[in-house]
Amino acid sequence: GVDMAALPVGIQQGITNHRTIDKLTDNHPAVLALKPLFSERYRRFSGIIIDISFDYFLTKHWALFHDSVIKAYIDDCYQGLLAGREHMPPRMLRTVEHMVDQNWLSGYTELDQVAYALDRVAQRIRFRNRFEDAGAEVERHYDALEQAFLVVYPVLQAHANSQA
Repeated sequence: GVDMAALPVGIQQGITNHRTIDKLTDNHPAVLALKPLFSERYRRFSGIIIDISFDYFLTKHWALFHDSVIKAYIDDCYQGLLAGREHMPPRMLRTVEHMVDQNWLSGYTELDQVAYALDRVAQRIRFRNRFEDAGAEVERHYDALEQAFLVVYPVLQAHANSQA
């Protein structure tokens, strides 16, 4: 709902890149192959489960893909987000402030925190759903999710590097 034209060019490029990465992820054959694994109860939300579980696998395999220390990277992310406060709608600003204050990104290093994050998403869905306890689906399909991440992430990283 943000007027992209009103944002600085760098933020516009970041949003566009983020959307492209989401599209690349969602349409990657390894991700598409995961979706049928999910039980009927969770299949509708499989994209969310995959996305959040990939955040976990990124923290788990960080050293395979990055030379920097993950804590330093997370701190840089927070600083970048906070630097853009003036361009955020109020609801997003509140979310970002909570994210930084509660250090959400570091939480993705623990599987139980991934389950917690999924439960929080379930609470924010505006219609009645049965998305709670989705963390069990991550555990059930852990190996398949991890293998898909290891295939997909280098593709995403190559795209991001080509945009830099």
